[in-house]
Amino acid sequence: MNPIEDFKAEVAARIEAFGKDTYLKKLAFQWVSETLSKQYVHNFSWLGRPIIQMPQDTMALQELIWAVQPDLIIETGIAHGGSIIFSASMLALIGGKGKVVGIDIDIRQHNRVEIEKHPMFKRITLLEGSSTDMKIVNKVKRIAKNKKKVMIFLDAYHTHDHVLAELRLYGPLVSKGSYIVAFDTWVEQMAPNYYPDKPWDKGNNPWTAVDAFLSENKDFELDKNIEDKLLITLAPHGYLKRIN
Repeated sequence: MNPIEDFKAEVAARIEAFGKDTYLKKLAFQWVSETLSKQYVHNFSWLGRPIIQMPQDTMALQELIWAVQPDLIIETGIAHGGSIIFSASMLALIGGKGKVVGIDIDIRQHNRVEIEKHPMFKRITLLEGSSTDMKIVNKVKRIAKNKKKVMIFLDAYHTHDHVLAELRLYGPLVSKGSYIVAFDTWVEQMAPNYYPDKPWDKGNNPWTAVDAFLSENKDFELDKNIEDKLLITLAPHGYLKRIN
């Protein structure tokens, strides 16, 4: 008997059972729906910066970063900077010279000040502009050149067209065995007009963009195991693993 492998098998069996448990999934969906309307995800920070993510997704990203050990993480959408600080801190724990590129169309000055004075900033490059602007894309490509393991988190403008463009532009940079994580796919599961002041909605969101991308790109597949494990996530149908 191997107790380490036995434990891994227990975890795998439990996750598989979660994936088939419609009642448990329903409860998780109800919880996400109720807490999002009350801005639950705004309550958390990472090393002093608001991260605006479900803690469960942060745990999943930690597992992925440790497993893949990327030397570059590309993130679209910066907001307060908690996510790029998180990624930089994970790369610091891994060791080596891993870097984070954070892209946002509007890096607000008060957030830039806090990010740039953070101890993790030495691993971060900030790019201000649209993530689909070819000037930005080309800068990212130059940074990614000769990087062996690249991972991408998409959390910027959540319309179908924008996220699909991001997937097409940045997908080729992802290394085999690594991931793209598309956040806010949960919008597809909500009632129409859940956010009446936003352009994204049911039928026009990252989930639908992921479907379109996977229909045309066979280098990636959904890693359903992750969302089955988490149950509570802002990225259901959003963890894409590069397999070719």
